[in-house]
Amino acid sequence: MQSYLTTIAAALGAAAIALVVVEVIHRVVRRLGRRSLLMTELTDHAHRSFQVAATVLAVQLAVRYTTTYAVGTPWRKLVLHTLVLAVVAAVAWLVASLLVVVEDTALARFRTDVPNNRHARRVRTQVVLLRRLTIAVIVVLAVGVMLMTFPAVRGIGAGVLTSAGVFGVVAALAAQSLLGNVFAGLQLAFSDAVRLDDVVVVEGEWGRIEELTLSYVVVQIWDDRRLILPTSYFTSTPFQNWTRTEAAVLGTAEFDLDWSIPVQAMREELRRLVESTELWDGRVCVLQVTDATGGMIKVRALVSAADAGSLWDLRCLVREHLAAWVRDHRPTALPRLRTELGDASGALPWQWVQPRRPVRRLAEPEMPDDARVFGGSDDGDARSEAFVGPEETADGRR
Repeated sequence: MQSYLTTIAAALGAAAIALVVVEVIHRVVRRLGRRSLLMTELTDHAHRSFQVAATVLAVQLAVRYTTTYAVGTPWRKLVLHTLVLAVVAAVAWLVASLLVVVEDTALARFRTDVPNNRHARRVRTQVVLLRRLTIAVIVVLAVGVMLMTFPAVRGIGAGVLTSAGVFGVVAALAAQSLLGNVFAGLQLAFSDAVRLDDVVVVEGEWGRIEELTLSYVVVQIWDDRRLILPTSYFTSTPFQNWTRTEAAVLGTAEFDLDWSIPVQAMREELRRLVESTELWDGRVCVLQVTDATGGMIKVRALVSAADAGSLWDLRCLVREHLAAWVRDHRPTALPRLRTELGDASGALPWQWVQPRRPVRRLAEPEMPDDARVFGGSDDGDARSEAFVGPEETADGRR
């Protein structure tokens, strides 16, 4: 009985000493690392796992060296085996915590709350996926080490290794979809096709990449719904990424109007509108007639904004304002259907009316900049070179 009490006392004493030592180290590191982000992360995230690992290891050593009187007994083997399993689990937890600390320290250098955060979001996406992968590997290795402590598992190890080829083929076929998503997640992380906080259009929905894992991607739709897609979707299905190179985007607002609409006056009204709102980023403001069929003309307003959210509000504002402007100031330009009855030969005098005012024809140099998408400004010239070529203009002239 006295030997058992000695073992219990030794285990409790070892646990207390381990806790005291860990607490002293924790306070020293915190005091010395007030100006070090790495030390601060260690004291915040690795303290608990360090406590558990040190305590379990101390108890295991105390029990092992104070139970020499019971060598070979079943209860000693059971207790030591349980403590070994606990040590393996605690060390795995500590290693995972240290990796998380290193990753968080690396992420702290890249801020995502600034306007130009494309590189930071890319690094964050890669680090987050690597964190999930490393933790999964640590868990698998820890479970494997724990299983190898059982004699029965070690005994069948040779047979498992000899049949590993067949088992691997069967497992690959059974987990084909899962493995495909895992490799797709790694491909997304390092191909820079999509990153956290990217604005995308998938399945006809517009949203933001909220979470990106090895098996699925969560898209936060603009109305706060969540669209969950497998990672393989983004490697096998076309999708729109509005913020791959920069957050600034272009958007349109289209109107079907009568042929009598004064396009230049409408263009000037669009310019006046966008210059009066903070939603416009000052890059693109163009109004053009893009179609003239079916008795009406299609007028398209092209505007730009700093991000997708501002662009949505700006497009809605342009539609509301120009629709009210046409209704109040140019009511004759509202969409209408015309019917003409008369002599098919066109000989009646009322079938052709000379224009009351001479038609003003703008010369080539007089075309306003806000009537041209390709050219007319630095941004338009860059767009012309991107979509047409540096040696050819948008209208095909060299």
